This record gives sequence, structure tokens and C-alpha cells, in this order.
Amino acid sequence: MTNACRGKRLVLRFASSRGGALLAVLWLSAALSAVAFSVATTIRGEVERSSTATDGVKSYFLARGAIERALLWMVWSELYRNPDGSYRYWVPGARRLNFDFPAGQVEVQLIPELGKLNVNTIRPGELFALLLALGAPAERAREITAAILDWRTPSPQGLTEFDQYYLLRTPTFLARHASIEEIEEVLNVRGMTLELFHGSWDRDREGNLFAKAGLKDCLSVYASGEQVDVNSAQPETLLAMGLPPDAVATLVQARRLAPFQSVEQLRSFSAQLGPVSGRLTVGMGTILTVRATARLRLASGQLSDLKRTVAALVKLAPVTRDAPYHVIRWYDQPGLLRGDLQ
Repeated sequence: MTNACRGKRLVLRFASSRGGALLAVLWLSAALSAVAFSVATTIRGEVERSSTATDGVKSYFLARGAIERALLWMVWSELYRNPDGSYRYWVPGARRLNFDFPAGQVEVQLIPELGKLNVNTIRPGELFALLLALGAPAERAREITAAILDWRTPSPQGLTEFDQYYLLRTPTFLARHASIEEIEEVLNVRGMTLELFHGSWDRDREGNLFAKAGLKDCLSVYASGEQVDVNSAQPETLLAMGLPPDAVATLVQARRLAPFQSVEQLRSFSAQLGPVSGRLTVGMGTILTVRATARLRLASGQLSDLKRTVAALVKLAPVTRDAPYHVIRWYDQPGLLRGDLQ
């Protein structure tokens, strides 16, 4: 073999090895790029989640501070007036307060328990009608009505039919057969569902979402029982009390334009309301839920889409002399807690 052939073969071998090395480098670069892209995506996702979590914590304390401010404003209502005699802070009877903080904006709703029926004294017929108004099928409404009555009624004759049912559940339990102390106890009664208790969301004819009331928006262990605040009662509550649907629609439309300021204003509706008009009143009562929804202010000055809601069940009339109000329950995660008036 000549030297020229040998040289040519060596050149071909060298070129082939360089091509393989170049191909290997290209594959390695592609693999490293994929790994780098995956790591960058993961880091970006974690940063966004951390930012969202941070904004959630900030919004939580902003909403919590708004509740404390709202309570102070209610306490200061009668103590401080403007020179013209008007209220400087909270106007008695107002159901909403809007606070504009440097960190964001908060809407505070005041939801009286007086706008609900008492779960321990509600009549069976009204309870059944309320469940129907909330969308429960008739058979389920009868079952839940009987279960609530069984739960709150003493049973000196031993286990009831419902007790035997509860003993087959996991974990087992028995009905209290005494007054309901927390409205959440109703979640345990036979036939109750989360959607029926908490409420749900639906769409109107235009396709817009709206909140549907749940049983906890209409019943309370702190309600007076007979008297119901016309400005905060859910339409389903008014229907359960026996008001005709046309009268309920008229009341809801009237209070949407301007809340009723006195019982005398209801007299113009007495013909439509019938005998139920005597059970309607105007007032906040002494126990109410204070619910605050906060939105942070971004660096651009716009409000964040993230919302954080907290709520507190408060008794305004002091039990002792140490404070003008007492927090009965605090809701860090209200979930489906509602109170929007329709």
C-alpha cells in the first residue's frame, strides 16, 4: 500500500472520529439544555407560588386589621361626632365599610344574626319550607327536617331511628337530643349535604356567577327566633316565614335601592306581607358576623386579583366591663361563608 493511500485512510478515520465527537457534544448540549429548562421552569413555579403565599399572608393580616378597625369604629360611633353632628366613623345601621389602606383595600360586611331564624326554635313547617326554598328535593327536605327535630329534642325512650343510623356511621356518634350549640352541628344530621349547608354558585340568565345561600346563611343559634331583620334576611328565609314570592321580590328590590331605616317604612308593604309583617323588624341586634375581604395594592397602583377573607362572630353588648365587644368565634378560613344580600 502506498503512502498516499495510507494517508488518505488516516484522514478519513480522523474526520469520522471528529464527526462522532461533534455529534456527542450536540446531544450532550441538548440534554443539558433540557435539564436547564426544566430547572428554570421549576424555580419559576416555586418563586410564583412563594409570591402568592406571601401575598396571601399579607392579605390575611390586612383583612384582620380591617375587622379590628371596623369594631373600633362601631364602638366610637356614639363617642365622636363631626361639628355638624353627623357620625365621624360608623353610621349606626350601615352594613358595609370600605377601608383604603396604603397596602390595599378592604371591604367589610356586617351580617346580623338577627336576619336569620333560630335553629332551636324554628317551626317544623318553616324548616321544611326553608329547605325547599334552598333547593332541596321534597323527600330530602322531609328527612332533614325530621333529623334536626330529633337532634334538638330530648329522647327519654332510648335510641331513636336516627341514633341507630348514626351508630352505623364511621366514626359512630349519637344525636345530642338537646339544644344545638353550634350551627355546624347540622352538618351531622341525616340527609344533610355540604352544598345545602354552605350554599353553592350558579349562573344567571346572562351567564354571570352568583352565590346561592346555604342553610347556615338562614339559620343561627344566636337568632332571636320570632323577629327577623328585613334588611339582612335571605330571600329564602323570607319565603320560609310565609311571605308570598311577589312580596319577597318587592322587598328585596326595595332594600337593594335603599335599606329600610325603620319599621314604619314597612307599613306601605303591609298589604302584600300579610300577617308575617309583624315578625319583620329593622336593626342590627347585638350579635353579628364581621367579614372582611382584602386585596393588596400592587407596585403599579392597581389592586391584586388575589382576595383573602376572614370573619369574626362578635357580640357587641359587653358581658363584662373589661371590653365593649367580645369575639365569639374567629374564622381564619371562612370558605363558603356568605352574607351577601340579594
